[in-house]
Amino acid sequence: MKLSRREFLHLAVAGAALPTLPLTAHAQAYPTRPVRWIVGYLPGGPNDVVARLIGQWLSERLGQPFIVENRPGAGTNIATEAAVKAPPDGYTLLQISASAAINATLYEKLNFNFIRDISPIAAIIRQPTILVVNPAVPATTIPEFIAYAKANPGKISMASAGVGSIPHLAGELFKTMAGIDIAHVPYRGDIPALTDLLSGQVQLYFTSPLVIEHIRAGKLRALAVTTSTRWEALPDVPTISEFLPGYETSTWFGVGAPRNTSPEIVEKLNKEVNAALTDPNIKARLTDLGDTFPGSPAEFARHIADETEKWAKVIRAANVKAE
Repeated sequence: MKLSRREFLHLAVAGAALPTLPLTAHAQAYPTRPVRWIVGYLPGGPNDVVARLIGQWLSERLGQPFIVENRPGAGTNIATEAAVKAPPDGYTLLQISASAAINATLYEKLNFNFIRDISPIAAIIRQPTILVVNPAVPATTIPEFIAYAKANPGKISMASAGVGSIPHLAGELFKTMAGIDIAHVPYRGDIPALTDLLSGQVQLYFTSPLVIEHIRAGKLRALAVTTSTRWEALPDVPTISEFLPGYETSTWFGVGAPRNTSPEIVEKLNKEVNAALTDPNIKARLTDLGDTFPGSPAEFARHIADETEKWAKVIRAANVKAE
């Protein structure tokens, strides 16, 4: 499916538009029973951790359990399809990540249109990707690495968590903008990719902040972060954009619900999630994962639309195909 930017934004903002009327009695009473929060990843990863943390906050604030249901597989498409098919009554939520924006182009045939079929509720966190190398790589800065790669075309291996993953596409964008030729080595997830990076089987990885302890211990060398500004947890590590102006990628998490979920319920959940993101205890627990990312449902919808368009260009330029 190919949509213009105008069509993306029209669908996204229309789906997230909220009335300014007071909450209805139904929304005031919500929730009256447990709410399931579908996560398209295995337990223990960043998406799962964030969903459980915010779900616990919502449980305490709203008086009903918010139960995380892990449905990994097909690049989160299994989880998304389950949410799309659920009744739009506020009792099924979906963990939304950058994968949703990628999948719209990566997969030629999906049983849903994400922007049309999911109502964004709230963004939660924006997570930098960190460009790390094995310490054996003779480069300590981005310019040094680019020079090293140009001197050794095709000889440097870049790990990823799989074809079409954020680490893969962040690397493809970097390769294009830096004008270098490095080999992509896809793995089935972060753990095997990280294992081979630590052992020196591959040299480069665009990875999540979960490797921060390896960086602090000197087992990996961080060359840069991919966000447009430096990351508070690694303030001495520059951004890639300081050397390649315009480069920016991030992983981000949020929550949504099936299309036609009551706007009043969406608004209620948005306010509660944003309240969590300003709570000092919640912010402290999220520090090593990324930066909180509050906003309105409409703002989150625009972000999803922009990311969908951005990754579509990268996928088509690099001719990336789903496995």
